[in-house]
Amino acid sequence: MPSFDIVSKTDIPEVDNALGNIRREIETRFDFKGSKCSIERKENTLTLLADDEPKLNQMHELLKIHLTRRKVDPSALDFKTLERASGDTVRQEIIVKQGIEKELAKRLVKDIKDSKLKVQVAIQGDELRVSGKKRDDLQEAIAFVKGLKVDQPLQYLNFRD
Repeated sequence: MPSFDIVSKTDIPEVDNALGNIRREIETRFDFKGSKCSIERKENTLTLLADDEPKLNQMHELLKIHLTRRKVDPSALDFKTLERASGDTVRQEIIVKQGIEKELAKRLVKDIKDSKLKVQVAIQGDELRVSGKKRDDLQEAIAFVKGLKVDQPLQYLNFRD
């Protein structure tokens, strides 16, 4: 029985490359001279530290631009609330999404079942397995899911006949 997996994975080495480029740009840009702006990654969490909110917003733009250049979808970032740090600086944590969360998985399963496509969908941890009798049904399912408004990048892997 043909099947494929719907997953959401972010390429962490590419994120690291983008962060290195951002650090170099912050060191050389005139508007960042003398500022205490930095960006760090621990596991799947990015921490941005800036002198004030306008610089933090510039760092957000840099992050989106450099991730896009490295072919990483910026919608994989989950921006947390802004918090004050020591010495009039601001800090913000950004989570790099990995895997499909339970609520999103349930919503995708419900939407696929409501579409009356002849496929079965099963949640397997942080990914979905879609199986059907015909390859055409699976391709319709992929096209249907691509048409949905999902706030995180999805990949379609392991297409098997």
